[in-house]
Amino acid sequence: MSEVQKYLDEFKRSIISEAKRNLRKQKTSGDLSKSLKSRVKESTNSIEITFRMKAYGFFQDRGVKGKESGKSLSGFKYKDKAPPASAFSQWAIKKLPKQTRDSKGRFVSRKSLQFAIARHIYKKGIKPTLFFTKPFEKHFKKLPEEIIERYKLDIDKLFNQIEGTNLKDKK
Repeated sequence: MSEVQKYLDEFKRSIISEAKRNLRKQKTSGDLSKSLKSRVKESTNSIEITFRMKAYGFFQDRGVKGKESGKSLSGFKYKDKAPPASAFSQWAIKKLPKQTRDSKGRFVSRKSLQFAIARHIYKKGIKPTLFFTKPFEKHFKKLPEEIIERYKLDIDKLFNQIEGTNLKDKK
């Protein structure tokens, strides 16, 4: 294993470890944390560093601007379509009390809660958590300058390319 490969393996391990720690602090369900994976492949004249996670992880990290308010660090925003209420099914089961009541004391169905959550997110957006961005930027700065120069590593290109898909093109 080359010296460069060792640096890059430590780079990816540190980022994944810290990102998972950040998710635990935010008390997420754990599915996103389990989905965090990375790979480093060194060739003669190039390197490939890949970070993968569930699709919603990028939006949780960078945020999504809501219809009425909120902010996004990547320019993503809800325009005319709310997230599907069904997307919050498992989350609602894990995070909400078994029986939830409205302001009049009546029980509220799980489906109604899911719809209310989806509508709230549509209006207010998803606040950026930077669970992945902060560790990535921190550890990128620690990479030896010779590796960055030799392979022409660019933090913007590395960060915006996830699983071979440039998310900037999907706005």
